[in-house]
Amino acid sequence: MDCLPRELVPEILSRLPIPSLVQSKSVCRAWRILIQDQEFVDKHFKRMIDNDPSFILQIIGNAIQNQLYFGDFSSHPNGGNAMITKKLTIPPLSNFHLVSSCNGLLCLRFTRPSFGLCIYNPFTRDYIELPKIITKNPASHHGSVLGFGLDPTTKKYKVVEVSYKGITCRTLPRRVAISSMRRPPLTAAYASSIESEVYILTVGSPTWRNFGRFPFHLMWQKSQVLVHDKLHWIYYPDTINATDLIMSFDLANEQFNEVPRPDFISSDMRFHELVVLRGCLSAVSSDNEGLEIRVMKEYDVRESWVKEFSIGTYVPRILQPNDQCESWNNSRFYLPKRSIRVLCQLRSGGLLLEYRNKALVIYDPHCRIFHDLQVTFAGISTYFRIVVHVASLNWIETT
Repeated sequence: MDCLPRELVPEILSRLPIPSLVQSKSVCRAWRILIQDQEFVDKHFKRMIDNDPSFILQIIGNAIQNQLYFGDFSSHPNGGNAMITKKLTIPPLSNFHLVSSCNGLLCLRFTRPSFGLCIYNPFTRDYIELPKIITKNPASHHGSVLGFGLDPTTKKYKVVEVSYKGITCRTLPRRVAISSMRRPPLTAAYASSIESEVYILTVGSPTWRNFGRFPFHLMWQKSQVLVHDKLHWIYYPDTINATDLIMSFDLANEQFNEVPRPDFISSDMRFHELVVLRGCLSAVSSDNEGLEIRVMKEYDVRESWVKEFSIGTYVPRILQPNDQCESWNNSRFYLPKRSIRVLCQLRSGGLLLEYRNKALVIYDPHCRIFHDLQVTFAGISTYFRIVVHVASLNWIETT
C-alpha cells in the first residue's frame, strides 16, 4: 500500500466491509486516524447503503440471549443460501433486548438493575446510557413504543417514546402485547383506559422533554420504519371500529402527521406491518391467499401507492415437523400470515422474510420461488430477534 498514490488509500478502504475495516485500524497509526475521521466514516457509510444490508441478531428464549451477532451474505465462501453470523462484543449491561438500528448505531433497552435505554455501536464498542424519564408517578407500570433517528437539520440523534401509562403487557390485548400485528377489538372502556404521553430526548441532553398527551394508540413494531427522516407507525384513533392508519413523526420539526394509507379493493383486508423497501415506505397486508406488499413510490402522495408484490403460502423446512409425510407447502398447510415479517428487498430484487423468529427465507418475486437460508449461532439453530443494520463506525458527539 506504500506504493499507492495517497489519494487511493481512502478509496480502497471505504469499500471494505465493516469487519475488515475495523481490523485495518490496527495496521498503522495513519490508517487508524483516517478510518476514525468523520468525513471518511460518512463516505464509507454511503457506500454501504448501496450494498445489500447487513443485520444484527439477538438470540431469544435462551439462557445466552444477552448476546448479539452480526450477519450478512457477502462473507459466504460460495455465495450460497446461508447467512454467516459473527459474535459481537456486548455492552456491560446485565439484561437487554434489541430495539432498533440507525446509521450503524443500536438502541438497546435494558431491564436490570432498572429499566433504561442505551445507544451502542457494536464495532467501535462505544456506548452511552440515556437518562431516565422522570414522571410524576415513576412507579406506575407502562407500555411504550420507541423510535430512534437522526435530526437532519441539527445532526443530533433523538429518541421518541410514546408511553401508555397505567397498563402493562398483561393488561394490553394479547395481539398488541405479543405480536402487535393486528388492531385489537377496541371497546370504549379499553380506549378510555389508555393514557398516552410523548417524551423526546435529544441524545446528549440530560433530560427528556414531555411533548404532552397523544390522542392515538400506536402499534408496537418489531423494527422501526424510518423514511425521509420521519418515523412511522400504524395507529388507530381513540374511537370504536377505526380504520388502520399511518402516523409519522418528523425528527426535525417534531410534529406528528398522518400519512396517506393505501386503498384496498376488499374492505376485509388490512395492512398489519410497515417496512422500508429500497428507501420507500411500504405496507404489508394479508388474506387467505398470502401476503401483499404495496409501495409508496412518491412519499406522502396517496396516488403513488402501488401493489408491488404478492407472496403465496410457504413453510420453511426448519418449521416443518420431521415426521410429516405430506408436503407442508400445499394449500392446506401454511403459517398465519402475521407470523411472517418482511425485512428488506435485496439488490437482486428478492425479498428477505422472517418466519416466527426462527427462519429466514429469500423470496424471488420473478420466479416465485422460496429459498431457505441457513442461520446458525456457533453451530446452534435457535430463535432470534433481527433488525436490518447498515454497519458503520459512526458515533455520537454528546458535547
